[in-house]
Amino acid sequence: MAMNRILIKNAKIVNEGSIFEGDVLIENDLIVEVADSISLKSSDCKVIDAEGSYLIPGAIDDQVHFREPGLTHKGDIESESRAAVAGGITSFIEQPNTVPNAVTQEILEDKYQIAAVKSFANYSFMMGATNDNLEEVLKTNPKNVAGIKIFLGSSTGNMLVDNEATLEKIFSSTPMLIAVHCEDETTIQNNLAAFKEQYGDDVPVTAHHLIRSAEACYISSSKAVALAKKTGARLHIFHLSTAKEMELFTNKIPLEDKKITAEVCVHHLWFTDEDYKTKGNFIKWNPAVKTAQDRAELWKALNDGRIDVIATDHAPHTKEEKMQSYLNAPSGGPLVQHAVVAMFEAHHQGKITVEKIVEKMCHNPAKIFKIEKRGFIKEGYFADLVIVNPSLPWSVKPENILAKCGWSPFENYTFKSRITHTFVNGELVYNNFKVKDLRNGKRLLFDR
Repeated sequence: MAMNRILIKNAKIVNEGSIFEGDVLIENDLIVEVADSISLKSSDCKVIDAEGSYLIPGAIDDQVHFREPGLTHKGDIESESRAAVAGGITSFIEQPNTVPNAVTQEILEDKYQIAAVKSFANYSFMMGATNDNLEEVLKTNPKNVAGIKIFLGSSTGNMLVDNEATLEKIFSSTPMLIAVHCEDETTIQNNLAAFKEQYGDDVPVTAHHLIRSAEACYISSSKAVALAKKTGARLHIFHLSTAKEMELFTNKIPLEDKKITAEVCVHHLWFTDEDYKTKGNFIKWNPAVKTAQDRAELWKALNDGRIDVIATDHAPHTKEEKMQSYLNAPSGGPLVQHAVVAMFEAHHQGKITVEKIVEKMCHNPAKIFKIEKRGFIKEGYFADLVIVNPSLPWSVKPENILAKCGWSPFENYTFKSRITHTFVNGELVYNNFKVKDLRNGKRLLFDR
């Protein structure tokens, strides 16, 4: 087999809190040299000049819903991982609320088999917990499965874990990372009943953040944190959306020593409840997009280290599904293709540094999940790399949206930055709006 060698020259390399001009040499699937200047005489080397652009590690999205198996009319591993690499996301961790739910080892392994053939990006799938599958959960292999996912708010099928004894058992029995969706079901149902009384079946989407309220989020996440402290479990809280929840997290200890970690999603950093008026169900997510004040506090906690990770919760639905009435329209939307550039947009707006984007989207997911040899630009690491030109504007249009659902909450927005190249395991899979037909993703492995 001929050696695949690529030399990236003159890049602004972003890694571990610093930016320096330099070159990176890739051989086959690994980064073999990072230096101020690398000169090769060899003719068998492809050279890419990244002058004026940032070179960042491929982003690791710790929370996506790629819909396969069972809901593939909305998206599938092939279509959504293609959108991910176009968006600079080279590894993803997918959630278990597919159809059937991934709540047995057999169903979980089936998803890995599909991804092995179809995925453009590196992949892992979480094991799902229910009120009655503890035995299956405990069989999960920590070396090749990202973690255990628990829904503490209603979701697909039998995945709402609301039995306190079961919950405590899961928290105290598994050494693996437990990721949770936190919304209190009773609070939500009570709020919904009150709005239905007022509006009948015509509840407006502007009520979404009042039904799935800040209180519903806080009741649930504070309970999860208390349980983790009591049992010593390794807890990671997904998609935080409220100012109030920020008091549950600390920045007083290094990430490596945290037993309780926190994630925020791009949509909660970007939109507010004011946007429901124009975007309607297209920004209907669970947890709901909240107020401008909530958003400001999320940004503050992200920058000061109380929030550790930026993810997408990419969860596509068809346009037709989204265009139903508020009560009938499903929650979720496509985000993987636009997450990295949206954060670079926030950088242009002065909200976050490029170093911090890389910390929260690349380094920290790798650290939290203990992912082997990914998330950094280091010699000996896999060559998952992304070149971002910070001043090459482009607009999101239906014809350049790669998610199978064909729409985006960012439609018609013009981003200042463009991803020009994405490398997965040393192969250039995406280059200027074109994805190469190369499913080069590998199963993520974990150092634990």
